[in-house]
Amino acid sequence: MRNEGLGSWIHRRRVKSAGVTAVTGAGIELTYDQLAERIERLASALAARGVSPGSRVAYLGNNHPAFLESLFAAGSLGAVFVPLNTRLAPPEVRFALQDSGSTVLIHAAELDSLAVLGCTDSPVTHRLMVAPEEGPAASPAGTETVSGAPAAEPYEAVLQDADAEPRDVEVGLEDPAIILYTSGTTGNPKGALLTHGNMTWNSVNVLVDYDVSSETVALMIAPLFHVASLGMGALPVLLKGGKLVLHSRFEPGATLAAIEEHRITSLSGVPTTYQMLAEHPGWESTDLSSLRMLTCGGSPVPARVLDAYEERGLSFSGGYGMTETSPGATALPARYSRAKAGSAGLPHFFTDVRIAGSGEAPAGPGEVGEIQIRGGNVIREYWNRPDATSAAFSDGAWFNSGDMGYFDDDGFLYISDRIKDMIISGGENVYPAQVEQLIMELREVSAVAVIGVPDERWGEVPHAVIVRAEGAELDEKAVLDHLEGKLARYKVPKSVEFRESLPTTASGKIRKADLRQNALRA
Repeated sequence: MRNEGLGSWIHRRRVKSAGVTAVTGAGIELTYDQLAERIERLASALAARGVSPGSRVAYLGNNHPAFLESLFAAGSLGAVFVPLNTRLAPPEVRFALQDSGSTVLIHAAELDSLAVLGCTDSPVTHRLMVAPEEGPAASPAGTETVSGAPAAEPYEAVLQDADAEPRDVEVGLEDPAIILYTSGTTGNPKGALLTHGNMTWNSVNVLVDYDVSSETVALMIAPLFHVASLGMGALPVLLKGGKLVLHSRFEPGATLAAIEEHRITSLSGVPTTYQMLAEHPGWESTDLSSLRMLTCGGSPVPARVLDAYEERGLSFSGGYGMTETSPGATALPARYSRAKAGSAGLPHFFTDVRIAGSGEAPAGPGEVGEIQIRGGNVIREYWNRPDATSAAFSDGAWFNSGDMGYFDDDGFLYISDRIKDMIISGGENVYPAQVEQLIMELREVSAVAVIGVPDERWGEVPHAVIVRAEGAELDEKAVLDHLEGKLARYKVPKSVEFRESLPTTASGKIRKADLRQNALRA
């Protein structure tokens, strides 16, 4: 085949894995050969609507087989796939569509209003609407030309009317595959341009460093529009011929039921995900014997969560990465989850990681500096942002992560914190992650974020925002007493605030920028 990219993956799999279930979700179950035919039909439909090599095709929706069909169909045409976060407001959707120059938007029926408003003054000329999980396809009546948006066409009808002729467009590994918009703290987000090679090398890293096989049954509870779910979960599993079980949203009870029903072998999430599962009433009675691989990203797994899973004979693999690394940079094997607790692990097999030291020399063990990454999984550029691209790289090849960290004597990476999250109090650096890990030792704490707040004397000081565990009693004194003697005085929060919840991104990460803004207004 002339197509070396993602768009050829399912076509190459269709005979090797014919009759094997590839994906199930939203009441749909597809084998690899059925999925390949639907991808070919969608590719024909997109081509008939003007999509060609270099065109951009956007997708707005939660986890659904149509997401994967859209990704691979765009790739088979040499087009660029633009997955959008379903939590975006209309102006943010509009910006992404305008900035990417997307001409086709495929979206979930339940997000029709958001899609219509987002299409205003955008280059989108065609909308395909995916039917809701229950019932017939939603009618596009009443949405035509509203706010200048094109009329919506029913997705399934479009596929039925299209031919299923295989396509073999020339696509190389250096060609663009996906534009993922990174959430910025100021201004508009940047579009990270991931090539077919970036996603391929990331998948190879996952296959080398994690236990993925053709027998893998992966439950996808995090949104596929997030690079971790797509790059670390869905794509490597499909590359190996495994099975994906898609959930449109995370709900602990439904997740536990799915593990038992589908005999799930692989699950990915953030620490809060696993904590909520362990605290659910169905935790003790659920058969978890099929689970083989639990991966956790975002932050280290708290000791009490490790305890809960180890009591069930389960351990975690961890890792570190970001959108710009497709997303894997390091991996922590499960056998080191205790010995190297708090570590982000070792560099992925085909990825290099270093700590920038003073001058041109890399930092030594234990020396904190900015984490820099190089490899085939690292983006070359931001979409239409040469200024941001230039600022993101050192020595022309090393990507500046914006994270602070250090290596221990064995070469394991530890994350100190985001550069922008680091607190400078009286000239001393305070890394919130260190403080948060200690606070999470308290069983009464469900979630915590430490931020810097203005202080007349010290410039800024640490402030802890805590969510109590259900039914728990905890006050500021108990928190500060727990930290006594474990941290330098300047690292101990000068104030503690209790809330019912913390603002999070779609991937479950705490939005510290929102907390800082609220603190400034208080």
